[in-house]
Parts: sequence; structure tokens; C-alpha cells
Amino acid sequence: MRIHIEHKTTYYYAAPPKLAIQHLRLTPRGYDGQHIVNWRIDVDIESHLREGRDSFGNTLHRMTIEGPVNTITTHVEGNVITYDTSGVVSGTNEILPIISYLRETALTEPTKEIREFALESTAKTPKILDKCHRLLMAINETMVFDQDSTQTNTTAKEAFLIRKGVCQDFSHIFIACARTLEIPTRYVSGYFLRNDTDQQVAGHAWAEAYISDLGWIGFDPTHGISPDERYVRVATALDYYGAAPIRGAHIGGEGEEMNISMRVLSPDHAFKTTQHLNQ
Repeated sequence: MRIHIEHKTTYYYAAPPKLAIQHLRLTPRGYDGQHIVNWRIDVDIESHLREGRDSFGNTLHRMTIEGPVNTITTHVEGNVITYDTSGVVSGTNEILPIISYLRETALTEPTKEIREFALESTAKTPKILDKCHRLLMAINETMVFDQDSTQTNTTAKEAFLIRKGVCQDFSHIFIACARTLEIPTRYVSGYFLRNDTDQQVAGHAWAEAYISDLGWIGFDPTHGISPDERYVRVATALDYYGAAPIRGAHIGGEGEEMNISMRVLSPDHAFKTTQHLNQ
């Protein structure tokens, strides 16, 4: 499937900063499940943009902007051809050893309740792949999608306590549960082609678990499925912080606000207005 993506992020400052530094993980890389036809990043003001790789192998652009500056707008646009691999992720450039993805983080640290939920949800099956599918459905059925209930720094513990959140929270809970079961798991950021509209206000997130003899397999607890040709994979990490599309800091200035607009569309995909899928 051919998917076209337009993604614009604008930062507004009430008082202009003297210097702004941003790390951009906005560029997808090819693997057996996707081919990058073309992709570009544009910034609306003069900046120093340096491309490299982070410790997870993601494409990372380090951007430095000398102020004072009132707004910063980053626009990415490109076309990707995707394939349905039933969630199997192969042909990627793996840098870290698999055991690295068992490490807990502040966002994915499991609580006693999360550990019990993981064990109870998977108690009836010994196979690792089946455990992951059971976790996938258990989280999807337990959690309620609510974009007003959490923030980017919400932990798996906090989201699971209220049983609400967005795709980031669903993914962090899946990761916390899977690592409790000693299954190496990582966070994935990217894009999702919705059935009901091409206009979106945020990207998407899901998880990948490592299964012996199969490799990395994707699981999207928000939708209760494994990723198919509607998914564009951009970055992976231990949690959201390591795979966030844009993270940065600034010297001076105050009153920072952010606005995101996004279009994800495909000429091969017809909208179904009667069916709604969350971000």
C-alpha cells in the first residue's frame, strides 16, 4: 500500500528564547515491511540540521536554532510503500543486544497490579507468542481510549490505575506487562492510516516483542491487532522518551506551546465513515 504523510509541528513562544535545540525522530527507515519512496524535512527558519543515528539505530536529526525566535515550524512529508507482514519485523538494523529491551524505565516500571494483571492474563498458555496475543487483547479490553486523561509524561502505573489513556499509555502498559514475563519488548512510534479520516492530531504508537525463532513481532494494544500495511514505522526505543518525534530544550524564553497537524492518506485506501479507529 502506498501511504502519503504530511506532518507539521509548530512551537510558539510567549517570550522568544535565545537558543533552541531539538532532536527530531521523524524519518522512517526501510525494512522488509516498508519501502521509503521519498521523504523530506523542512524548517521554516534558519537552522543547523545534522543527520545521524541514535543508540537504537533510529534516524536522528539534531537541530540548533539561534534566537530570538517566536515560532519554530517543522514540516515533514513523504511517501512510503508498506506491506502486510502479519506483524513480523525483519530486515532492520539492530544495534543493541536483545537483553537490553528487558530494562525497566520510569515510564514502563510495573506495579504489583500490573504484574498480577500480566500473570493472570497469560496463565493458561506456555507459549511466548500466545502470551503476547493474550496481553494484547486483555489490555485492549481493559483500557479505555481517552485523549484527555493523560499526558506525555504519564507512566504505565498512572494510566493503568485509571484504566484510561492514549496509544502511548496502552503501549507502555503492554511493555511493562511483557517485561514482567521476561519478554524483551520495545516502544514504536510511527503513523497509522485511519479508516474514517486523513486528518490527525498526533502520530501513533505500539510495541514490538522479541519471540525466539520469529524475531521482533508488532503488537498494537490500542486497536487489538498486530500492525499491517496501514502502519508506517518510524522509531523504536525503550519507551516514549527515546522514540518521541520531537524532543528539545531552549535557553531563555517562556510560555512554550505546541500545535500539531497531520495528514495520513492513501490512494489505495477508501474511507469508511461508519467505522472509527482511535489514534
